[in-house]
Amino acid sequence: MKNVLLALAIFITSISLQAQTKVGTIDAEYILSQMPEVAAVDEGLKAYNTKLQEDVQANIVKYEELVASYQTNNSTFTEEEKSTKESEIISIENDIKNFRQKATVLMQVRRNELTQPLYLKIDEAMKVIITNEKYTQIFNTSVNGLAYSDEKYDITDAVMRKLGIEAPKE
Repeated sequence: MKNVLLALAIFITSISLQAQTKVGTIDAEYILSQMPEVAAVDEGLKAYNTKLQEDVQANIVKYEELVASYQTNNSTFTEEEKSTKESEIISIENDIKNFRQKATVLMQVRRNELTQPLYLKIDEAMKVIITNEKYTQIFNTSVNGLAYSDEKYDITDAVMRKLGIEAPKE
């Protein structure tokens, strides 16, 4: 009898817990792409990319000058000077290679810095919608790759309206 009552209590509790859950979805990347502020982010990224390109170009020019100088004056250098010049050339060459490898990471870090305030705006608007609509969970569809989500539980448009963003007509 105790087992039957315990099973019944667990069953009733699970039903009441399921009734209290309201799950929704949001596409934060889509909202971000529609925000007017994203143009400033793009400009900031372009400026940062230009600066990175200038930095690497300065190293390339320095490298080319060292190589040309080495080739021109190679016969007049002592073995020690040759070794020093070769080490300097190799060092700059390695710096250029490392910089090119790091450039993608640097651009991503800069993008994160520039978009963080926009994500905070999205988050604030989302929290208002969550509170008003009494959602218990929201999944970001642009990140976790949901297999299926019913559109009636997608709060993307509501958040965009809250932010004053008009969705483009399809």
